[in-house]
Amino acid sequence: MIRSNDRQAYHTNRASQFNETYNLAFTQNLKNKDIPERGAKGTVLVNAQSTDLKGPFKNYISALLDIIGNKPSASDGIVDRLGKPEILFLGPDENTADVMDWAAFYARDRGYPYWRSFTTGKSTSLGGIPHDRFGMTTLSVRRNVTGAMAKIGLDPINSTKFMTGGPDGDLGSNEILQATERTTSIADGSGVLHDPDGLDRAEIKRLAKMRDTIKEFDVKKLGPRGFRVLVADANVKLPDGTVVENGTLFRNQFHLLPYSSADIFVPCGGRPEAVNLRNVHQMLDKNGSPRFKAIIEGANLFITQDARLVLEKAGVLLIKDASANKGGVTSSSREVLAALALPEDKFRTLMTAEDPHNAPQFYSDYVKYIQADIQKNAELEFECIWREGKRTNLPFCQLTNDLSARINQLGLEVQASNLWKDLAVRRRVLDAALPPLLVKTAGGLDAVLQRVPEAYQHAIFSSYLASRFVYQHGLNPSAFALIDFLQPYLDPAKKN
Repeated sequence: MIRSNDRQAYHTNRASQFNETYNLAFTQNLKNKDIPERGAKGTVLVNAQSTDLKGPFKNYISALLDIIGNKPSASDGIVDRLGKPEILFLGPDENTADVMDWAAFYARDRGYPYWRSFTTGKSTSLGGIPHDRFGMTTLSVRRNVTGAMAKIGLDPINSTKFMTGGPDGDLGSNEILQATERTTSIADGSGVLHDPDGLDRAEIKRLAKMRDTIKEFDVKKLGPRGFRVLVADANVKLPDGTVVENGTLFRNQFHLLPYSSADIFVPCGGRPEAVNLRNVHQMLDKNGSPRFKAIIEGANLFITQDARLVLEKAGVLLIKDASANKGGVTSSSREVLAALALPEDKFRTLMTAEDPHNAPQFYSDYVKYIQADIQKNAELEFECIWREGKRTNLPFCQLTNDLSARINQLGLEVQASNLWKDLAVRRRVLDAALPPLLVKTAGGLDAVLQRVPEAYQHAIFSSYLASRFVYQHGLNPSAFALIDFLQPYLDPAKKN
């Protein structure tokens, strides 16, 4: 849901909406390589200064269900060009987290058979797994942060970090709560907070737990060189004597100013293309050295691809959004799977709770499984990109694209092959790909396969084989690598 504070912002957003949606969908498709859902993106541009977000969202959902919830009929003016049932699952995104429950109930009332899994990130009363509460999106970002720090020899305690997106957001709040390094600057919707000696850790964690902006930071806890500038401020004198005439402009440009320099930059919020080819030189000092040793792009599309290439050429270890920010989609995918695999009575008993702090034991155990799964997938991709980067000397941002495209393409090739038709191979792969806890609780593999749509099973099968093969063997495997990789599934008696 794209909001606009005034008419000028609305017209700007309207002019860029198609490109923004296309780029988000492209990134989502690259990001979803580990999971059966291939990835897309929808945007709804709300009228200028409108306070009604739910109305446009409800119209959007209603239109989607018109297409996928009923058998298309020419008399309805709907032409079916796909020729087969289409199953869509919607995840929470900007300004939509609080309407996921409504969409699920609406799909139920419309008679959609997969209404429990139609939306994800729902409340626990509907069996949802809220991304923000469990830090799902941040887990993959953090695994890339710690991986980058280890590779370039940064101290996980004493290194410094700058972040955009504040303690009031999902990604920003959990980044603060999960971090070990010293945060020196935060830029969020309310302004900028900076202390080169390190922001008071307890105070920013307090804000993160309360989901407050840096506007609520206790400025008495800033060091002598620290400052806070809010967007409404004007003519503020900083400790070094600099006068900030416009707080909004200062916040918007802060990531380009020397104040933001740190060992690591983790964008957790901000508008797309905040760093682009026109301004990327401002992230380098006069001799061309970068102001950050590593950038882990948590926020989608924060940096353009051409700007990423400039930063990497200057020596930055950069992990782009499609690799770093995939924890949330993994969580959503596992939430979908639970809703499809468990019988209705077990789902209600084991996956729902009116009190989110008193969830069933299975729910808690399943959440822990998902968290571990997110970190494992992030580790597999990070290490593969690192190896391929050292082997090829290609920029990491290009390798993310190449790796993701190769996994997606191989997934399509697996789907089109005869492997799926071999029932023994099918069972072995699905047995390896599905969460053991879920399979056992659902009554075994056969029970799961009876409930989960075959098209979804097929997608699990292909995405699992494709991602695991590429992560293990990289972009240039030997001619016999695939045969060796598949051997345990073709003949389990012959282990690698």
